[in-house]
Amino acid sequence: MADVDPYSESLAAERPLSPHLTIYKPILTMVMSIAHRITGAALYVGAFLLALFFLGLALGPGAFASVSWIVDSFVGRAFVFLFSWALFHHLLGGVRHAIWDRGLYLDAAGRELLAKATLGGGVALTLLLWIVATLAG
Repeated sequence: MADVDPYSESLAAERPLSPHLTIYKPILTMVMSIAHRITGAALYVGAFLLALFFLGLALGPGAFASVSWIVDSFVGRAFVFLFSWALFHHLLGGVRHAIWDRGLYLDAAGRELLAKATLGGGVALTLLLWIVATLAG
């Protein structure tokens, strides 16, 4: 029978079963990965509300009046604004992952650059969309 090393057994008992957030220091790429997942889930909710809005539009004036709160109220406009940000953020996160799939920008500086570009690009595209939409009337 093999000898058991008591020192290595005590070290194994002290280690956590799996890595968790108390072990890892949060970095921008980690936060952006979490945000990518959250925006993906938020897009499901937004797509459902968008479909509900279009259904109300298709069913006529009475039904449309019932669902027009989606864009007419302050809460509705804030939701549409956040939905558009989530859409752009998630889109650029997908582009970031496609760049990584090609083997580009995998070093620490490249990952940080793409994470910042995703965050800044999502905000910039959202603001640009809303400025253009406001000016177009």
